[in-house]
Amino acid sequence: MNIHEYQAKQLLDKYGVAVPRGGVAHSVDEAATQAQELGGPGYVVKSQIHAGGRGAGRFKDNPDGKGGVRIVKSVEEVREAAREMLGHVLVTKQTGPAGKEVKRIYIEEGCDIARELYLGMLLDRETSRLTMMASTEGGMEIEEVAAETPEKILKVSIDPATGMLPYHARNLAFGLGLEDKQVGSAVKFMLAMYKAFTELDASIIEINPLVITAGGEVMALDAKMNFDDNALYRHKDIADLRDEDEEDPAELEASKHELNYIKLDGSIGCMVNGAGLAMSTMDIIKLYGGEPANFLDVGGGATQERVTIAFKLILTDPNVEGILVNIFGGIMRCDVIAEGVVAAARETRQDRQFAASFRTACERQYNNDSLLGVGRSPAWQRNCVVPERS
Repeated sequence: MNIHEYQAKQLLDKYGVAVPRGGVAHSVDEAATQAQELGGPGYVVKSQIHAGGRGAGRFKDNPDGKGGVRIVKSVEEVREAAREMLGHVLVTKQTGPAGKEVKRIYIEEGCDIARELYLGMLLDRETSRLTMMASTEGGMEIEEVAAETPEKILKVSIDPATGMLPYHARNLAFGLGLEDKQVGSAVKFMLAMYKAFTELDASIIEINPLVITAGGEVMALDAKMNFDDNALYRHKDIADLRDEDEEDPAELEASKHELNYIKLDGSIGCMVNGAGLAMSTMDIIKLYGGEPANFLDVGGGATQERVTIAFKLILTDPNVEGILVNIFGGIMRCDVIAEGVVAAARETRQDRQFAASFRTACERQYNNDSLLGVGRSPAWQRNCVVPERS
């Protein structure tokens, strides 16, 4: 689950992570009030959407104008920026050409920046440990840094038995070239960030840029936080931060029915059980020159009703020209999938091309036994229906 920048900063502030003062606004008047409370002399007005590159982005109705993050010097300029942002569609490299409508903005106090750095934390799948990463290349996409100058990325792998210790943070601070009181501020910042990550069951925290102020303080100028959906039952306060307006309607509907659905740009819809088989199915489609329209894993515990909903979700995409159902019966009963698909097809009266492949655990055993010349017991024959041909 994703949240907005201002929400991430509010959470981090509770754990002692240094962030600039600021407030969220949903109207021009609210923006002006927030600016007056901050007192100036400078302000930063930030569009709040679930996408990066807001500063470099442009509004759809004014492509030659200013971006979604602006530095202003007066309350009146805050009003002007708010008028030009709220209710307008911001297009960034992460939103795609459709962009996203700005429904809220964040008014933040200005900051005297001496240096811009990068700091992030995530779970490293290779080591199965939380890893904190830092770089001197603040403000750049970390993926670009990894591709072009990987030597500029510093990493610390954290042993879960000890957690993050002060020396981990000091090593990163020294690697970033920090000195004197900057080191102490950075250590405090990193340890607080680690505590927030672990106690809130985050999946990623990214501070880009992490700034060193002229006074030597370390501060999060921007913040991104994602959370493990499987742990949200422990954090109702986090779940309440979810902004459904920022999510794809089909993906949101899928999540309500415990379906794993991600919309893609292709024309062949996919319904598969098991994430691995789903990814393999998409690979096969691409291998033969097609493009998958979605990732859809119905899981191993789907009901007929859930399968029907999944099929309807695929059909909501107007780009879908055909549908491929690929089911392994080892984790899901094939008849349940078939009944759900048939029910959805009858309700929607869909006329798109359709292909299905069902493979059962019994079928695999049947083929193996045939090769080995092994006989089948009456009980096996009663419980397994083997197709006449594959």
